[in-house]
Amino acid sequence: MSWIIAGLGNPGKEYDGTRHNIGRDFLMAIDKKEGEKGKLFGKKVTILLPDTYMNNSGAAFKKLVTSKKQAEQLVVLQDELDLPLGKVKLSFGSSSGGHNGINSIHKAIKTKDFVRIRIGISPATPSGKLKKPTGEKDVVDFVLGKFKATEQDKLKKAKKLVRDALELLVTEGRDKATMEIHSKQ
Repeated sequence: MSWIIAGLGNPGKEYDGTRHNIGRDFLMAIDKKEGEKGKLFGKKVTILLPDTYMNNSGAAFKKLVTSKKQAEQLVVLQDELDLPLGKVKLSFGSSSGGHNGINSIHKAIKTKDFVRIRIGISPATPSGKLKKPTGEKDVVDFVLGKFKATEQDKLKKAKKLVRDALELLVTEGRDKATMEIHSKQ
């Protein structure tokens, strides 16, 4: 069975490069560089870039993921407000952590048993303490905002980690990918 790899974000050019679209933007860049027709890193994959807005992401998965076995071969790249920019975490079978796109997928495919590549988007102090926005309006403004020029080095680091995670997932499996990516940070 092949992997289904999805990058969450909002459709439309105005959202390209925003924090909320990091999953979608990273997947498009990695697929462009490493992919070939129907394959990524030499393995058969289906790339999914939902054409729905983030909060309705689940609609794109209903027809594609119809069994628990298929869900276990699903990888979702997403922005993560609870991680600092530059950090990447893999999780499987976990709650949404309040991410509306992930909530929508949980409801659509009726399981939490899929891989999430959580890509940090929040600023942090030099000691690593998160400085994420609070309040609904501030959070919305932040996630729909573009990355700053000063954040490009951390973005590159995160994109490399995501690329490595995807390669390990499709070639070595979930456990190996999780262990290696988490040990690199």
